[in-house]
Amino acid sequence: MIELIEKIEGEAKLDFSFKDGKIDFVDIEFMTARNIEKILQGKTALDALVINPRVCGICGHAHLIATVQAIENCYENLEISKKAEIMRELTLNFELIQNHFKWFYLTMRPLLGKKQEILKATYPSQLMAKAIAVFGGQYPHTSYAIVGGVVSDLTEMDLIKVNHYIDETIKFFETNVVKADVEEFSACDKVDNILNTSGDLPDILREIKNKEYLQHGKSYDRFIAFGENSYFTKGKSLKTIVTQNISIDYVKEQENLNSLAKNVTYKYKYYEAGPLARAMINKIPLVKDAHRRYGDNIFSRIIARVCEIEQLLNHSKKLIQELDLSEPSYIEPAINIENLTAKGQSAVEAARGSLIHKIELEKGIIVNYEIITPTQWNLCNGTRENPGVSQKAMIGLQEVKTAELVFKTFDVCSVCTTH
Repeated sequence: MIELIEKIEGEAKLDFSFKDGKIDFVDIEFMTARNIEKILQGKTALDALVINPRVCGICGHAHLIATVQAIENCYENLEISKKAEIMRELTLNFELIQNHFKWFYLTMRPLLGKKQEILKATYPSQLMAKAIAVFGGQYPHTSYAIVGGVVSDLTEMDLIKVNHYIDETIKFFETNVVKADVEEFSACDKVDNILNTSGDLPDILREIKNKEYLQHGKSYDRFIAFGENSYFTKGKSLKTIVTQNISIDYVKEQENLNSLAKNVTYKYKYYEAGPLARAMINKIPLVKDAHRRYGDNIFSRIIARVCEIEQLLNHSKKLIQELDLSEPSYIEPAINIENLTAKGQSAVEAARGSLIHKIELEKGIIVNYEIITPTQWNLCNGTRENPGVSQKAMIGLQEVKTAELVFKTFDVCSVCTTH
């Protein structure tokens, strides 16, 4: 049975195979490609700062930050101010928050019978877009981050605006998502305490329990994250054992004959990326409790992603306090990029998981560029003997509609994946 999955960024085709009334395999096919990596070849390195934010209309900013960091990794001694680092991290936080709200209200709640509330995503998403625009001048597809820093220079009034946008988003979270103070929510370490409150998050979690979906969506229970900053930690988690000595060098892409999206593995094993992975690696108490009770299922993925909204909002408030406006926004590199022959790589945490960029330059010209996206981690099209993360999560289910719910908890982005 073939099902076209829409209401995602792009579209995907799932070919379901049944045995004894249950799904025994799902072939995942992404049907379009734009060949951004090929387009970049022969271009000057700085052209990538304009092209790559257009890889995706949802995570364009993550691609910008990954691009600039990959190019900067080609330099041996490059100085970047703390101010520029904080500004980059803040805008990335805002993009993640915006993505999470959209996923929760536009994808998850309608799938569980709450279609009348899809417009709720509009207000917090607008607030975060405005916050990004204060730093980047526009949103989406800003290119304000350049090699050596950023091109924008903030004022005290800009910070007042951004603080206001964050405060308004926190207020929305408190009055809609959890109906509780964010500090109280942040301190909560038991799922039962959330289920006993009101709000859109407890509502959807109770619905999952009532529909007896708690066993749905379990996969390998292996998690990975390569991006790190002042909040996120890189590492991998096998069930509850976390290790941090991981390297991008062990990330491998393999061609997929049935799809235009490549498969990606770490040491030839499939790992889940995204908010649940980051929460397990960062050891977030509430998410750990959900995982201890229910494992790597749809319940845990939803609570992890909504938790990350609150975490990033609070962390962004702290980052703003650390901003020193007297520092330079940009420090000119000592070497002109036209004279640079080197290889560089980067990893940032995008909304759906780890985003990796690799670049190879000859006298400032791109001779090779590789992009490994989060959806490639979660939606690998493996084999019956070795299924990918989301494939394994759907095997054993009885209904295609339920499988679609599981599939979308990974937050599919076929545009990003078929770059």
